[in-house]
Amino acid sequence: MKIEEYFTRIGYRGSLEKRDLETLTAIFQHHIRAVPFENLSIHCGETITLALDQVYNKIVRKRRGGWCMENNQLLSWVLKCLGYNTTILGAHVYNPQLNEYATHITHLIVKVVINGVPYIVDAGFGVSYQMWQPMELVSGKDQPQTPGIFRFTEDSGIWYYEKIRRKQYILNQTFSNSDLLEKKERRNIYWFNLEPRTVEDFQFQCLYLQTSPDSLFTKKSICTLQTVEGFRALIGWTLSETKYNYKDNMDLVEFKTLEDDEVEKSLQEKFGITLENKLTP
Repeated sequence: MKIEEYFTRIGYRGSLEKRDLETLTAIFQHHIRAVPFENLSIHCGETITLALDQVYNKIVRKRRGGWCMENNQLLSWVLKCLGYNTTILGAHVYNPQLNEYATHITHLIVKVVINGVPYIVDAGFGVSYQMWQPMELVSGKDQPQTPGIFRFTEDSGIWYYEKIRRKQYILNQTFSNSDLLEKKERRNIYWFNLEPRTVEDFQFQCLYLQTSPDSLFTKKSICTLQTVEGFRALIGWTLSETKYNYKDNMDLVEFKTLEDDEVEKSLQEKFGITLENKLTP
């Protein structure tokens, strides 16, 4: 594994001399705009593994994306190589349909400490809940970013992560009631504590999420990528593109239903992904 190959993959050509927030933010933003959040392996008959060398080969050399356990593990390795103080944490993701958080840790995130100040870095959530900048780990403080307002709230050692979004203008009104649209302006995302984790702590859930019929990831093929203006997503046969701040306090959302023969072409053109095996959306 070569860190230079990683920076070529994400298109980062900036300075690496300082281990500061500015450098961290620049690397992070290049990552989320180059590496999709996706679970396509599950729907191509492939197994998702958490072995770092295989994650590296998939994302860097095969130019694929991955889910949180792949994206954030790779990013954590890169930051460690650069000399950043990093710790892997585990989060419990909120399920809006059930109105509850997962009972097990299913989401891998990274804590980075710079000059004594802790930040949370998460390049593996995707869609509109993807942070665009590292977030300072401080309770009750609104942290406005281009996607919306993010906030941590701490209660007895538990850190809750939420987002407040703007209003949405749906260009194609036939999709106005789509379950791909967020119905509430404020949304719980996940909770976590500061107990250090290892990749081994995620092995069971990695297998469960890609094999259980109850898993969102077996039910839907997902590929999302952040852009300079917003993000795009391909979920099943539905392609959507969101432009943040289309006008005052409003995001523009456009939907399109693809035909079978358009899906893999869209993955190549919109997400830079060429699959080795046949995708079943």
